Amino acid sequence: MRTEQQIQSKINELTLQKRSLESRLAPLPDGSPQREPLNAQLTRLEDMLLMLEWVLDAPAGKYHA
Repeated sequence: MRTEQQIQSKINELTLQKRSLESRLAPLPDGSPQREPLNAQLTRLEDMLLMLEWVLDAPAGKYHA
């Protein structure tokens, strides 16, 4: 099990990667074939970030009472 600090560190790392990808995507024209793999990576990073944020803010209690 990861500590809250480790999870936050990973979120920070992924956020930096996301910014880097966004800066690489910005100058590319819309129809560019280079956009597709970068968009796929961006989507994957965003999914990972959402998952880690959910872990940090996990709801307390039981789903079924």
